[in-house]
Amino acid sequence: MKSINLITNKARKLFSQNKEIENNLLLNSKVLNYINLQNIENILKDIKLSEYKVFSQWGDDGIIQFLINYLDISEKKFIEFGVGDYRESNTRLLLINNNWKGLIMDCYPNFESDIKSDEIYWKYNLTAKNAFITKENINSLINESNFKGNIGLLHIDIDGNEYWVWESIEIEADLVIIEYNSSFGYENPWTVLYDQNFERYKHHYSGLYFGVSVLSLCDLAEKKGYSFIGCNSAGNNAYFVKNSKLKNLKTKTAKEGYVEAQFRESKDKNGNFNYLSGNDKLKEIIGMKVYNTRTNQIETIK
Repeated sequence: MKSINLITNKARKLFSQNKEIENNLLLNSKVLNYINLQNIENILKDIKLSEYKVFSQWGDDGIIQFLINYLDISEKKFIEFGVGDYRESNTRLLLINNNWKGLIMDCYPNFESDIKSDEIYWKYNLTAKNAFITKENINSLINESNFKGNIGLLHIDIDGNEYWVWESIEIEADLVIIEYNSSFGYENPWTVLYDQNFERYKHHYSGLYFGVSVLSLCDLAEKKGYSFIGCNSAGNNAYFVKNSKLKNLKTKTAKEGYVEAQFRESKDKNGNFNYLSGNDKLKEIIGMKVYNTRTNQIETIK
């Protein structure tokens, strides 16, 4: 009985410490938001200047907080898919700090039960749906969850079919964040070929063959009524704002807003990290097929 009590006490202490850390992070975010508001003219030209991290993997929490406070948001609702266990995500701060309503989706086993075991599920208006996202099912998944009309933010990060899924999505958001493949550069209008069952490491051992270029996203954004305002400093997320909501945000070309990723997550044929960087990333996937979104032709990476 003593050992059980000891474990329980340790668990309570750890939980209390984690809550204290989270509360401090939330307090710090409010201070940083205030500082960002004093630097608004510069941030409107370069959104990277607003970066800070609370729950996001990189500095996206700061960018998102700045934008939702600056823009005239239609509805305080978000949709994010590709969230993992949701401990590290780009909308968790929106949920906890801003009390937005949210829909999150991922496909790993026990996703829904894991999320529902977190106290955020009863404390906030969050819907978790276990699904493997495709261009064929995305709209029905959203509609089934009663997310209709306009929403404040849409975030797409599925390591593969980002272009095809965004092209298919019918719901409109004031702010759209989409993961891009920095290895494709800013001059190539490329996306991976559509495969309903696309899995990043199954298509190429390196994990570098996935997603879409910034240029292809910019072209698609223009067709859908959005403007490109830049990327995060990590070089993996591109930001788009509905044209009617832009206000004084500076829009950018693909070249102007592109950021080359410095993180090195590529793997060798044995599944070990090989830490490729720069042009070596693209060289690793020479011979792979890509779809040119401007010519509508299949090309081979050379």
